[in-house]
Amino acid sequence: MTFRETLKSIGPAIIVAAVVLGPGSILTSSKVGAQFGWMGLPVLMVAVVLMIGMVALSARLGVVYDNSICDELANRLSRPAALAVAGALFLIVALFQSSNNLAVVAGLAPLFDAADDPLGSSGLRIAIVVMVNALVIFSLYAMRSLYTLIERAMKILMGLMIAVFLLNLATVMLAEPVERVMDAGPPGEWLALIGMVGTTFSVGGAFFQAYLVKEKGWGLRDWSKGTKDSILGISVLGGVTAVILITSIMVFYRTPEAAGLKGVDDVARQLEPLFGSTAKYVFAIGILAGAFSSFLVNALIGGTVMADGLGKGRRIGDRWSRHCTVVALVVGMLIAIAGLAKEGSMVALITVAQALTVLGIPALALALLFLGLQRDLTGQRRTPPALILLAGTGTVVACFFAVLTALKVWNKLMG
Repeated sequence: MTFRETLKSIGPAIIVAAVVLGPGSILTSSKVGAQFGWMGLPVLMVAVVLMIGMVALSARLGVVYDNSICDELANRLSRPAALAVAGALFLIVALFQSSNNLAVVAGLAPLFDAADDPLGSSGLRIAIVVMVNALVIFSLYAMRSLYTLIERAMKILMGLMIAVFLLNLATVMLAEPVERVMDAGPPGEWLALIGMVGTTFSVGGAFFQAYLVKEKGWGLRDWSKGTKDSILGISVLGGVTAVILITSIMVFYRTPEAAGLKGVDDVARQLEPLFGSTAKYVFAIGILAGAFSSFLVNALIGGTVMADGLGKGRRIGDRWSRHCTVVALVVGMLIAIAGLAKEGSMVALITVAQALTVLGIPALALALLFLGLQRDLTGQRRTPPALILLAGTGTVVACFFAVLTALKVWNKLMG
C-alpha cells in the first residue's frame, strides 16, 4: 500500500486525535512541561501506549459487532446500563466542551491591548461564548455529510499542527539557552499532570472509535486497517503533545516564569523565539483554531453516544444525534459561563476541567473491556489476548487516576 493510499484509508483515529488535542491539551501540556520538566515525558509515553490499546480495542469492537456499542450493552446487560455508560461519556464531553468555550475567550484576550481590554467585562465574554455556540448549532443542522467533512478537516488540522510545533521546537533548540535557577522548588500541582494524562489517555475519545469505524464502513476484513489507523493516529497525538511539552521544558522549566503561567499571554512566550513580539498573537490564533476545530466534533461525540444510549440511532448525522449534540453544547456552554463569572486563572480553569474528565473514564473502559471478553467472540472475532491485556492495564490506570482526581478535586473544594 502506497503512502497516499495509507493516508486515504486512515481517518477515525485521526479524528479522535484532533479532537483530544484541543486547546486544553495544549495549555495543560505546556503547564506540565514548565512545572515538572522531563518527568512529564515518560508519563506522556505511558498514556500514549495505553490510549493506542484502548482505541484499537474500540475499533475491534466496531468491526466485529453488527450492533453499536450501546446497543450491545443494552442487549447483554440492560438499556439503563447502556444509558449510564452514555451518560458518563456525555459528562466527559461537557467538561471538555467547557474548556473549548473558555479557550475561545482565552484566545481572544491577547489580541487586545492590556490597557484597554474590552474582554475585561464578564458580560462581553459570556456574550461571545453564547454567539459562538449559536453559530456552531446552526452549522450542525446546516451540514449534511458530517463524517466526510470532519475527517478531511481533521487531517488538515493535524498536518498544520505538526508542521507549526515542530518548526517552533527546532527554532527553540537553535536559540541560546535560557537562564535557569538552581532550585526548582517543589513540583507543580499534580492536577496539571493528571490533566495531561486525561487529555492523552482519553477513553471517551477511544470509545467513539467504534462508531467512527462503522461510519467508515469497515468490517472484520478491514481489521488491519483499524490497527494501523489506531497506532498512527494516536502516535500523532502523542508526538504533537510531546513536542509542545519539550518546547515548554526548554523555555520555562527551572525559570522564574514557570510558576507564573496564568493565561495565554504567559504560555505564548514559548513561541517568541520563532515569532518575536507577535508570539502572543500567533499562539492566540492557534488556540482559537484548536477550539473551533474540536468545538462541534467533541459535542458530536457526546450527542451521538447519548442518542445511541437512548436507543435512538448511532450515526452521527441522525436527527436524535444532532439534537443530543445541541444539549452537549448548551451544557458545556453553561459550565463555561459559570467559570467565566468567577475571578481566576483561565489556564487553571481549563486544567481543572481537563482533569475532571478522568472521573468518567472507568465506566467507559470497563464497558469496552466487558464487550471484548464476551464468550460468543470466537474464531476470527475473538479479541487478541495482548489487546485485552493492554486495555485491562489501561482500565486499572483509569480507575487509579479517577480516585486520585476525586481526592484532589475534593481537597480543592474543601480548601
